[in-house]
Amino acid sequence: MSLPPAVLPDSDAIGADVFEAGEVEAARVLFARQCDFKMGAAAMEGLPEPDLPEVAFAGRSNVGKSSLINALVSRHRLARASTEPGRTREINFFLLDARLRLVDLPGYGFAKVSRGTARKFQDLGRAYLRGRPNLKRVYLLIDARHGLKAPDGEALDALDKAAVSYQIVLTKADKLKAGEARAMVAATAAAIARRPAAFPRVLATSAEKGDGLPELRAEIAAAAFANTAFT
Repeated sequence: MSLPPAVLPDSDAIGADVFEAGEVEAARVLFARQCDFKMGAAAMEGLPEPDLPEVAFAGRSNVGKSSLINALVSRHRLARASTEPGRTREINFFLLDARLRLVDLPGYGFAKVSRGTARKFQDLGRAYLRGRPNLKRVYLLIDARHGLKAPDGEALDALDKAAVSYQIVLTKADKLKAGEARAMVAATAAAIARRPAAFPRVLATSAEKGDGLPELRAEIAAAAFANTAFT
């Protein structure tokens, strides 16, 4: 199934390409380069120096963050997915080509821990959003089969409050029929249209099938290296 790669609200061509072929290819080459896990931080004091651009991935505990990160860099076990949702309790940093950090934030929504413990590591993610000057964009992952839910609304509010640019990425979109995926993309774009920090394009992706990943790589490269040529 071919999924709509990037959608702008009120677009007449919902599957219209946003990036030129050269931009997509440059992003593919970037993400084909060396990518390594560097560290996990359990407190703000443990974060690496803000000397490189960073993009972060956030979402509910079972939304497929690890699978998407692995698929973006074509590595099966770079980001480790837990069989128990909510086990990521640190901010994990991955270094791509020695010039861009991919950041995996603690999940929310289904942590099988005490309420106090869950609040502690989710507050760590919020502190990161508020205090990271080199953060270029957050990619908020939403399960395409379910759309935006109440916990996602809380995350959207936190991102708006932190004034951090964020973009919605629908995951597991291969589980939907083509028409259903298009409808979910359009509905999600409409739902965030008035949010102040939301980037207007909504992406539909599949880590399993690879759909939407070239466009997501291009989005990340454009956000991370805005006004800067990258090769």
